[in-house]
Amino acid sequence: MTITFNKYQGAGNDFIIIDNRDAVFNPSDSKLINRLCDRRFGIGADGLILISSFNEADYEMKYFNSDGKLGSLCGNGGRCAAHFALKQNIAGKNQRFMAFDGLHEAEVRNDAIVRLQMADVNEFGIVEGNYSINTGSPHYMVFSEDIDKINVNKEGKALRWSPKFAPGGTNVNFVQITDNGLYVRTFERGVEEETLACGTGVTASAIASVLAGHFDRPGIKVRTKGGNLEVEFTIRDKKVTNVWLTGPATFVFEGKIGI
Repeated sequence: MTITFNKYQGAGNDFIIIDNRDAVFNPSDSKLINRLCDRRFGIGADGLILISSFNEADYEMKYFNSDGKLGSLCGNGGRCAAHFALKQNIAGKNQRFMAFDGLHEAEVRNDAIVRLQMADVNEFGIVEGNYSINTGSPHYMVFSEDIDKINVNKEGKALRWSPKFAPGGTNVNFVQITDNGLYVRTFERGVEEETLACGTGVTASAIASVLAGHFDRPGIKVRTKGGNLEVEFTIRDKKVTNVWLTGPATFVFEGKIGI
């Protein structure tokens, strides 16, 4: 069988997106998903997104990591899914869709900038002096003065599999305070290496930077290796609400592949 796919990237975080409203793609075939995401034997991507029908919203976004397993929320993937849904006439510029952690709203602007509402954050703590925050996916933030000197794959992998985060592990973000905001590098679970950007990781890093007293303003600009993002939120009584992730969502190409 041949399927049509779109390739997207959001700040260098890249995805295969498939319109699966007719349920032709089998999401339980983890080996197939892993092969499609393989950069040598498949299309190549950090993850695969299926757009499915959903009665109570415009659509449902199902995200799979490149290892083929069902993932938790992917922020950049959600922004790319919103742009895809507009491009395919599945939804308008203002959308509502279901994801792993519940319903989300998205706004697609004419310049391909997508603003995605993230879930409220009720789960965070401090592990060995660093914040651990769940923004739809679990993240651990390590602040450093020069993160370009860090071996992200080596140090991130060690923390990702640390017994402190058993059994599921965590994503690991190395965060640097800059004159304009933050610079973040992420070791992403499921991909099992550093990615050029991570939307939920950028969001968690921005929240951690305010909780730690580095910033007191509501909008945090974040630089990643793949591009620039911005995070807005409100913190009251240790509850983080009205969380929005904004950045580019770019269509790369459309293709067909036999499965």
